[in-house]
Amino acid sequence: MQNGNAVVVTQLAELVSSLERRETDTSAGLNQLIDNGVLHVAGCQYAGITLAERSKSVINVAATHRYPILLDAIQNRYGEGPCLDAAWRHHVMHVDDLTEDERWPRYRRYAIEQTPIRSILSYELFVDRGTLAALNFYADSPHAFADDSVELGGVFATHIALAWSVLRRQDQFRSALASRDMIGQAKGIIMERFNLDAVEAFELLTRLSQKSNTRLTDIAKSLIDNEHPLKRRHH
Repeated sequence: MQNGNAVVVTQLAELVSSLERRETDTSAGLNQLIDNGVLHVAGCQYAGITLAERSKSVINVAATHRYPILLDAIQNRYGEGPCLDAAWRHHVMHVDDLTEDERWPRYRRYAIEQTPIRSILSYELFVDRGTLAALNFYADSPHAFADDSVELGGVFATHIALAWSVLRRQDQFRSALASRDMIGQAKGIIMERFNLDAVEAFELLTRLSQKSNTRLTDIAKSLIDNEHPLKRRHH
């Protein structure tokens, strides 16, 4: 790898590390990383991340422009395209010239009609319980990505897969903390209203959850939401 690319790799590693330290939310973190990719992967003008399921439903989770979002919508509609193939069957897909590529006829037709994009680089990010993701770089001109770009794009894919894993864990942790706080508030409401202790209040919440087949956090949220109007009336 050339010295310039080595510098980019160092910067990318520092960016991933800073996202972790700052506890950035997943969407903002991914968008920051692909913005960085557009700056450094030679030939690239747009980037996006595609999330796909085995049912072939496709959504865009990050994009630097409306074109990646539009191309993911086309892939979702027709169940074919380079990003899907990168996620499902190959680690890397390189489209040199979309006008001459015959692998995805419906995708190609609508992509050419609706966007100026002609070169595409797609990398598998992860496969997790039937959900798959791909990182995609796009350019308007054909043959936009030289070997150096393909190599550096792969480095970005590795770092983004790592960052996504970290960011998802942080999201889950924040969600768990929020759920814990919500259940604590609901317990307080029940303790005050029915003169129960903390253990009895939690047991009552659990029974309500089981009988109604509703998640404990949803029961807690419902109790809190119903309590707020009462508090406003008392004031």
